[in-house]
Amino acid sequence: MSEKDPKSSQDLTVVVQSLLQQMQDKFQTMSDQIIGRIDEMSTRIDDLEKNISDLMTQAGVEDIDEELKVTENSGTA
Repeated sequence: MSEKDPKSSQDLTVVVQSLLQQMQDKFQTMSDQIIGRIDEMSTRIDDLEKNISDLMTQAGVEDIDEELKVTENSGTA
């Protein structure tokens, strides 16, 4: 029975190492996917901010915002 113990221990070690490697690979894949999605979302947010800025410029809203800031600052000073 003592002869089986080292062999079964080695087998168990191999199985555990294999499982840990599989888990690490899956976590790495998920991490890469998450980072890719965050990068994509960042790009989309940048595009959205640019589009909003363009629309505000076309609508002349920027001038109104600047006037409101001047009014607020002069009222609190």
